Amino acid sequence: MVAVLYAIERPFMRKTFESIDRHVNVESAFVPVRADARGCSDRITEIEVRDPGAVDENVRAIDPAVVVYNHRFGIERFSFYEEYPLVHLRHGASIGRGEISVTTETMLERVAAALAPGERWARAYRAAAPPDVTVAVVGLPEADALVDAPPPRERRVLYAPTNYMVGRGAYANTARSVVECVADTEYELLFRPHPTDRREGPGLAVTRECRARIAELPNVIFDETVTPTESMQRSDILVSDYSGSIAEWLHTGRPLVQLTDIDAPDRAVPEIGVTTDAIDLALVDDLYRNGEPEPVARRRQSWLEDLGIPMDGRAGERAASEVLRCMA
Repeated sequence: MVAVLYAIERPFMRKTFESIDRHVNVESAFVPVRADARGCSDRITEIEVRDPGAVDENVRAIDPAVVVYNHRFGIERFSFYEEYPLVHLRHGASIGRGEISVTTETMLERVAAALAPGERWARAYRAAAPPDVTVAVVGLPEADALVDAPPPRERRVLYAPTNYMVGRGAYANTARSVVECVADTEYELLFRPHPTDRREGPGLAVTRECRARIAELPNVIFDETVTPTESMQRSDILVSDYSGSIAEWLHTGRPLVQLTDIDAPDRAVPEIGVTTDAIDLALVDDLYRNGEPEPVARRRQSWLEDLGIPMDGRAGERAASEVLRCMA
């Protein structure tokens, strides 16, 4: 019998579940809830289903002791959580895009436990959750491998922005300039668009254009690893905006560049690292040689204190304990 069932929507979301599952000592498996999540993990057993969209029917047929879910779209279409304890664990920890309020408004009345990345999220969860919902701070399981990872010092830059639709122009406005900034230099660029911008929507045209240009450049790589952890381990600098990848990157302690050229007048990129509308090689070179300026380092530390994300490499262990605690 499957005791712990992970419900996976997109292939890249497997990273959270795999980081937890290594600490789970009961039978576990995952069920895809979208067709493209089929076969996404070779570390967790997959329950093959005829129709991934028939979530309620599939969960009831599997009959687990607890379900773990790390997204929040479409939850109102389901009812399985009326019969099975549901644990919500965020996919990543976006900081500047209103994701905390979205989670509190869509998920908390439906879960047995809400596992928060840090105290900032937990405060909001506790204020909004019904009294019978457990709120626990666990950290970011997918970032455990980044804690205390030595910097590679190989002049490697990772570009990992948020997706076009959520970022409201961040990717479209910066992708080409980031490629050209590093083109034919002594730096290597790992160009990592959000998975959504590789398959659909207005960001797809940007991805195709950049990919064609990258094919001409020996020092720029189109990063196709399923999850970003390995790329982060291999990189000296992250260039992003307000992507959830920033919270993971903070575990490395390495320089962060945030591009602020967005089209959303009601949003602002939270200033955690070095902020700029447009990146240039001089900035990259200075950060690689000297690290972040002292005022930026102080600002980062202030953010870390406010976010309250435990960065001790044990987030997966804590999350697994809370999942097992919710087993009926």
